[in-house]
Amino acid sequence: MHSPHLYEERRGSTRRHVFHTVKMLIGADTAPRDCLILGISDGGVRLYVVGFDVPDEFVLLLSDDGIEQANKFKVVWRQDNEVGAKFVTILQRPGLAEPEKLLASA
Repeated sequence: MHSPHLYEERRGSTRRHVFHTVKMLIGADTAPRDCLILGISDGGVRLYVVGFDVPDEFVLLLSDDGIEQANKFKVVWRQDNEVGAKFVTILQRPGLAEPEKLLASA
């Protein structure tokens, strides 16, 4: 039997379960890669990733109502094909920079 503390909620904000494909920028010389957001909160994301290694820090191109925004994340855990990452900062608001320039500043 599992300990009740094993699955204790440690997140400071509520997580929304979503299944949304987004683009991940993992290097200046690498094309954006697709990954699946399984859950998202104000503080971070839970991702499902197949076919590439996720670096310790990366940029996700997230969109809300059709407006794309680049956000930097830092990995906090890894398990099989899933990655949990905390939000670090907003790198780009709509229309300010190209993805290649974002990686140079990250």
